[in-house]
Amino acid sequence: MCPEADHSRMGMGPTDRECTIACINAHGALYVLYDGKDAYALSDQQTPEKFAGKKVAVTGTLDTKTKTIRVDSITAAK
Repeated sequence: MCPEADHSRMGMGPTDRECTIACINAHGALYVLYDGKDAYALSDQQTPEKFAGKKVAVTGTLDTKTKTIRVDSITAAK
């Protein structure tokens, strides 16, 4: 459900942010960057919490085989 960017059906919180953080904590899920089509795991699993459920810009290197971004920085989208 997360790649569909619709957390309302999961019932883990009333907002995307709350649902995302609850899913990470309760299910051991990973923070990912979702571009509207694909989800990419983030190497940094600490910084993303403050951006959970928000649009961001991630700078880093993409490993296309594992669909993981080696994160250099995460900032709020403009």
